[in-house]
Amino acid sequence: MDTLQDFIAQIPVRHNITSTIMLLGVAQNLFLSIVLFVKSKNNRLLLYFAFLLLFGTLVFLDTYLCYTGLIKHLLEWNDSSEVFVLLIGPFLYFTIYAFLKRKPISIRMAWWHLILPLGYLLSQIPFYTAPVSVKLNAYLGAYFNNLGTASVPDTFNYSYHHIKDIFDWLILCSLLLYTLLSLKLVKEERYRNNTDKANLKSAKYIFTRNSAIILLTFFILLFTVFYIYDDDGGDHFIAIFQTLVSFATTYIIISKSKFFEKSWVADKYETLSNTADEITFKEIETFVDNNLYYTNSHASLKHLATQLGIHPNQISKTINSDFGSNYNHYINNKRIELAKERLVDPKFSHLTIEAIGESVGFKSKSAFYNAFKKISGISPFKFTKSISPKL
Repeated sequence: MDTLQDFIAQIPVRHNITSTIMLLGVAQNLFLSIVLFVKSKNNRLLLYFAFLLLFGTLVFLDTYLCYTGLIKHLLEWNDSSEVFVLLIGPFLYFTIYAFLKRKPISIRMAWWHLILPLGYLLSQIPFYTAPVSVKLNAYLGAYFNNLGTASVPDTFNYSYHHIKDIFDWLILCSLLLYTLLSLKLVKEERYRNNTDKANLKSAKYIFTRNSAIILLTFFILLFTVFYIYDDDGGDHFIAIFQTLVSFATTYIIISKSKFFEKSWVADKYETLSNTADEITFKEIETFVDNNLYYTNSHASLKHLATQLGIHPNQISKTINSDFGSNYNHYINNKRIELAKERLVDPKFSHLTIEAIGESVGFKSKSAFYNAFKKISGISPFKFTKSISPKL
């Protein structure tokens, strides 16, 4: 009878062009995730993105080790990355949400997104704590079933297999759900900005739209691989796809860097004096909210800069960086939020819709209606009727 070490020794190690491509993808993903973690201070969006790339790195590192046979030196960790596959969909959705909504999604408020990964993790504890022979047999069954199986204690409980056997379906269902949710966000953003072609051509919109399309492509690829191959036989094709996505993502991030812009040395922000005062978005928010600055119909970037004692370009830069849009959209967004409150507040029931628009800072009925529909997707009248009819 072959010993455990005899079985392990029979596992061949292979290195070829496929394994090289996979290793490059793992290294690139890891490097990019580290960069994003370093840059993610006080930025939840980058943190989501960094975790997304880290999960992908761990999943495809496991795939690389299994494909090459090097997993035989780390059998205790075989299949330990499965739970991270179930986290890819949720964290890509969190990233797209933060991009398009310009605010992070709270994990505490979105806890249900983590039910499936956490449930799967708990169900597989017997496997994670199983003897090495169990994990060896799992690997041999997926990649080298001609080598036989190692002996396992008769008392070992395989109850975890009830869930493990449907893991492929869990992945597909998870990816399909988050593909649909992500496409829904992109569709809502497109509808919200259907009158503003500039926003539809923005880097953020295009990036998130393409991310949702990549997730859909990933789902189709997984379904095809699972249909054609048994067990993990086709996982290397998925890893190659991930490598291409990783390098494409890196290219996009680098190409958008100011280092490659002709105006990098002298754009409107960087021509500011090195000694120019800086201001945080929180400081702008505090002033604007505490003074209801946006309700002033004569509010302007130049006037706000005068009030704060800061160069207009510095304020514009901060708003663009943290809010994700320009000054006008930022102020109008504030006005619309206040208008929504007043439209359903009994204290303002004596005012017409147009009067409420003027009370929050709009100079005309048309400006109010256009901004309201652009930001909310419906007219003020329809909003009033849908929330608390008073007309």
